[in-house]
Amino acid sequence: MDASQFKNSLTDATPPAGLSAALEALWWDVQGDWTRAHDLVNELESPDAMAVHAYLHRKEGEQWNAEYWYKRSGTGFRRPALDAEWAALVEGLLV
Repeated sequence: MDASQFKNSLTDATPPAGLSAALEALWWDVQGDWTRAHDLVNELESPDAMAVHAYLHRKEGEQWNAEYWYKRSGTGFRRPALDAEWAALVEGLLV
């Protein structure tokens, strides 16, 4: 799957089969289900999941919590706009 296919799946009723938890969380985030997205990455210890976790808390407006997860992810990753960060995360997770 590439980023274009992933983005096209956003109009489907359910996420594509076989996505990583981090990608599925980003899929649910677009659907407006922050809680479901957060639950998918909340207990995961991989750098990818923690980067998505950080993004979700940043989107929620909890900057202090986002900073914690950015540091734990080891990426310090962030784009100025949330939609740019979402797109970069998707691209990075699909590599």
